[in-house]
Amino acid sequence: MKNILIVNSSISGEQGQSNQLIENFVQALGSQVIETRVDLNQQQLPHLAMNEFAAWMTPAADRSLEQKELAALSDLSIAQVQAADVILIGVPMYNFGIPSQLKAWFDRIARAGITFKYTETGSVGLLADKPVVFFATRGGIYKDLPHDSQTPFLKAFFNFVGLKNLHFIYAEGLSMGADSAKAALEAAKAQIEDLTTELAA
Repeated sequence: MKNILIVNSSISGEQGQSNQLIENFVQALGSQVIETRVDLNQQQLPHLAMNEFAAWMTPAADRSLEQKELAALSDLSIAQVQAADVILIGVPMYNFGIPSQLKAWFDRIARAGITFKYTETGSVGLLADKPVVFFATRGGIYKDLPHDSQTPFLKAFFNFVGLKNLHFIYAEGLSMGADSAKAALEAAKAQIEDLTTELAA
């Protein structure tokens, strides 16, 4: 049985194509899964501010009530990542980047001394590696082109915290006509079938 962490970030809710592809993926995995769901539109995180960062830097025993509440946002996010066997993340493209609500979640995952550390030879990720699947949905075509700022960022961030078993399901050209959207979604579902077979093995 696998513990699946699902992170949705589409502002379109259930109509979001990244959310729908995640559901296809979960269904393809079968019934032997335990789901933890994080909907970043329903559970909105504020942008990272200095008072929250200061709470992280304060020893737990010395934190004020406010600092404990602030630190809990990151503590919970990290605990969910640590507990998962597989992480599924919806990544629609908004104005060439990732959704700001998803960036706010990432900011709670990157914690010095907990998910990464610096050494004399550079940074070291501290999270145990596991499969992370990104569902990248785009109105246009960006994969392997200079305007795809998402993929390099996602690889760099997750490698930084120790997660290197990364997989990308792309559905592109979704705003380029009905035929283009249909072909993109069919291709994405074929990728899902292949990947779920691999992960279930």
